[in-house]
Amino acid sequence: QNHARGDVERPAARIHHEMVGGLLLLHAATGVVLSSYLSKVPQGAADKILGIAQAFQRDERAEKVNLVVGAYRDGGGSPWVLPTVREAEQRLIARGQNKEYASIVGVPAFLDRALEFAYGPGCTALSEGRVAAVQTLSGTGACRLAADFYARFLPPGTAAYVSEPTWPNHIPIFETAGLEVRKYRYLGADGRFDVEGMLEDIGQAPAGSVFVLHACAHNPTGVDPTAADWKRISDALLAAGQHILVDMAYQGFASGDARRDAAALSLLAEAGHSLALAQSFAKNFGLYGERVGSLSLVCADAAEASRVESQLKLLIRPMYSSPPIHGALLVNEVLSDAALRAQYDDECASMARRISDMRALLVAELSAAGSQRDWSHVTDQIGMFAYTGLTAAQCDALMEEHAVYLTRDGRISMAGVNEQNAGVIAAAIVAVAG
Repeated sequence: QNHARGDVERPAARIHHEMVGGLLLLHAATGVVLSSYLSKVPQGAADKILGIAQAFQRDERAEKVNLVVGAYRDGGGSPWVLPTVREAEQRLIARGQNKEYASIVGVPAFLDRALEFAYGPGCTALSEGRVAAVQTLSGTGACRLAADFYARFLPPGTAAYVSEPTWPNHIPIFETAGLEVRKYRYLGADGRFDVEGMLEDIGQAPAGSVFVLHACAHNPTGVDPTAADWKRISDALLAAGQHILVDMAYQGFASGDARRDAAALSLLAEAGHSLALAQSFAKNFGLYGERVGSLSLVCADAAEASRVESQLKLLIRPMYSSPPIHGALLVNEVLSDAALRAQYDDECASMARRISDMRALLVAELSAAGSQRDWSHVTDQIGMFAYTGLTAAQCDALMEEHAVYLTRDGRISMAGVNEQNAGVIAAAIVAVAG
């Protein structure tokens, strides 16, 4: 035995318990291995979306249908890896791509391509070098990093305004960063965009508040402002002196046209707003598990952008140090090659078309199943989700009695609908809602 450091040999079977400062210490040959504070940790609430997805996994009924999580599925109900992503991956392997750390800000070439993809090649702020940007852990990570940045540099008491309704995770993201979360009107009682309500709330909010906007394919409603609405929103935000965080998770996936889906962002960028962008490549590139995204802030000049980037790095370093590289390299490979980019545009458009086709099919099946309700809002909406208007009780009945899983606000993932299950889904909806 080596006792050079003063170690005391103890029999392996010797165990002694004692209380020290409220901790239960279990002494054995291995030392302290357990403390009692863990016994007082309460059970956390299940996530509003992922908790239901887990319930789906536990359900043993063979006929169960998953309309919960926003992840694209092909016509057979299987995950789809884009062929361009497969090709990019093979190229990386053939080149012998290494697995070295990225810098704190991420993969520089990816950031260049990502920003051009989002803001467009004609963006003034990009051409003037005044956009500060870092790679993030997809859109969620971008939103959280933005929230932490706001909490550090905006005055105490600054509120973050989110749409009513919004993606549920927006709320804990900003609350956990220390910001008060308030809501602005978005969806009217008629199921349409309430532009007048939103404009009124923008004007009544304290100057210097943060407004979180969905660039396209609003989650969960699928209801987007028109181009004319966006102009009025932009003007109102400027007049009220508000900050903007655009959450863009569906560029290209919504309409099938990446530039069209980014039109609101381009408008806001050219209008001179205090503007930040949370960008995700999960949905439009099918890179759900790669966690690829970016956070960018439009600044007054290049010097300001440099300072902002330096502060983002100070937030990132103690949080996750640097982002993963594989997904970022895949996106960069596709967006950097003209032929791959053209093929990617076609693939993205094909996903948008299938979602649109499934909207029409579901409405047709609802009619065939005998529903007397007006379901035109399902085909009027855009993007991954349909906001059905079903009540929480009706959603519970769908899950419990028919094994059709959806979130309790009536949101369904249209990607989970296909020609094989559309009739089953429609029959179940009619059974619980008429």
